[in-house]
Amino acid sequence: MVNTKRKLITKTDPMSPISEQYKTIRTNINFSFIDEELKSLMVTSSGPGEGKSTTSANLGVVFAQEGKKVLLVDADMRKPTAHYTFGLNNTYGLTSVLTRQKPLTEVTHSSDVENLDLLTCGPIPPNPAELLNSVRMQYFFKELYEEYDMVIFDTPPVLAVTDAQILANQCQGTVLVISSGTTEVERAVKSKELLESAKAKLVGVVLNNREMKDTNYYYYYGNK
Repeated sequence: MVNTKRKLITKTDPMSPISEQYKTIRTNINFSFIDEELKSLMVTSSGPGEGKSTTSANLGVVFAQEGKKVLLVDADMRKPTAHYTFGLNNTYGLTSVLTRQKPLTEVTHSSDVENLDLLTCGPIPPNPAELLNSVRMQYFFKELYEEYDMVIFDTPPVLAVTDAQILANQCQGTVLVISSGTTEVERAVKSKELLESAKAKLVGVVLNNREMKDTNYYYYYGNK
């Protein structure tokens, strides 16, 4: 069973140093969109295990705590995890909507965080990139914007598959997660270049798993 308490520290311990760092990231993202309303944000990483899903979930919580109506979408159709994190059924989800099997209203889940809804991945499809690049996806964005103040997409690692690059061109902002002491500089730079070539607006990088001296906490740091 996934340790949801660790993953959702912004919910279980909103005053902790880590939660405060997530709030700082939220503030930095908001400052990046002073002249326009931020409606969609995608979170990716260079490779697996760097913390993108944890970051997506906790950003969803802190934006919801700000009073926005938020939808967290598990768009990692290769290795979805949101249903584990929030303890949800994944029988239907994003793929069900994109293949017109279910309407959005029937597959979204309310969470125990006020203002935060979840859309799990649903059945893993054979053609994730094609689904994300479909005309149906364009209509899906319009539908999301009508229902929610903000939509956060958890996407696959950018160096592994093309999914993140496809979504980066459709979302207003992109956050890249890298892991301290794990992510190689070359991989981080390559990820940044791929996102920029896909016309992504890279609003910041989150440095994950960096241990603070003289404490047992790990903190998350984001900057442009």
